[in-house]
This record gives sequence, C-alpha cells and structure tokens, in this order.
Amino acid sequence: MSEKNIIYLNVPLDRVGVLIGKKGEVKSMIEKLTSTKIEVDSSTGAVKILFDDMLNGMKAREIVRAIALGFNPQKALKLLSDEYMLEVIDLSEYLPDKEEEYRRVKGRIIGRKGKAWKKIEEYTDTMLEVYRKTVAVIGKYENVKSAKKAVLMLIRGAPHPTVFRFLKREQARLMALERGYYHEFGQEV
Repeated sequence: MSEKNIIYLNVPLDRVGVLIGKKGEVKSMIEKLTSTKIEVDSSTGAVKILFDDMLNGMKAREIVRAIALGFNPQKALKLLSDEYMLEVIDLSEYLPDKEEEYRRVKGRIIGRKGKAWKKIEEYTDTMLEVYRKTVAVIGKYENVKSAKKAVLMLIRGAPHPTVFRFLKREQARLMALERGYYHEFGQEV
C-alpha cells in the first residue's frame, strides 16, 4: 500500500486494551467490517490504519477515534452506518486551563447521578462520553447537533432546567423530522 492509503492517529494508553480487545477480537472485528488493516503500538498508543477504499479507511478511523474517546466498541461500531457521525467537543476551547474548571463543567454535563447525561442521550437519541478534556457524541446528524447545543449550554452555565426544557423541545422537533414534518415551519419536508 502506498503512503496515501495510511491513516495515523494516537490512542491514549488506557484505551489501547479496549481497542485491541481480548485476544485481539475488537481490532480484528473492526478490520473485518471495514476491510482495513490496523496496527497498534501498545507501548505508545500509535495506530496505523491501512486501507484500499477511502470510505472504509475513514470509517475505521472514526471507530478507533470513538474508542479512544471513551466509547465501548459496540457503541463505536454504530459509526459503520452512514447515518451516524462522531462529534467531539474539546472543553479546552471553552474553559481556562484549570483542572478544577474541567471537573466542575464535566460534573455539570454528567449531572447528579448521571441525570443530565442520561437526559441528553434520551431526548436526542445519541450516545455521550465524557473523557479527559472532551465530550464526544455519536448519533444521527440532526440529533448530534441538538446534543452538542445542550452540552454547550451547560458549559456556558445555563441552568439544568433550562437545558432540559430545550431538550424536550428538541425531542419533539427531532421526532417531527423523523416523520417527515418540520414543526417550525409547519410544512412537510
């Protein structure tokens, strides 16, 4: 394979085992489902994805990125579908580089006993992961947009009840989109 058929990325060392899986089963499954070859240096976290088809290479990359961002392999494999996407919110773009700020904001996003996290997932039909200095979202495009907006509201300090009301409105809008109607304009799509 030529150099243009290789994607390089790094996986945090604490996620390398998840990417490889027991006896290499996760890595093998990703390779099989994407027709790629994945090489992992477990001492550095360096990953090399070799591919023939660009689309398969990109899908393998997104699945590996999702696992690196904290998703379990079953959730990351949703990215095999063209309907699903991965969105990453880098908290360092919104917060001063102070560990207590990251802890505070991650706590707001997770909520007491995971309530905020669960409501974002439930109302937007997405999957979230809060890992290190990122919040990652997997879902369909419109749903991911709504989940990201809710996360950004929490980062910017919006009260939880305000965010939950927004999510409830978004749930209705997303359901209307799914049925082929767009409520804001009262017209069929």
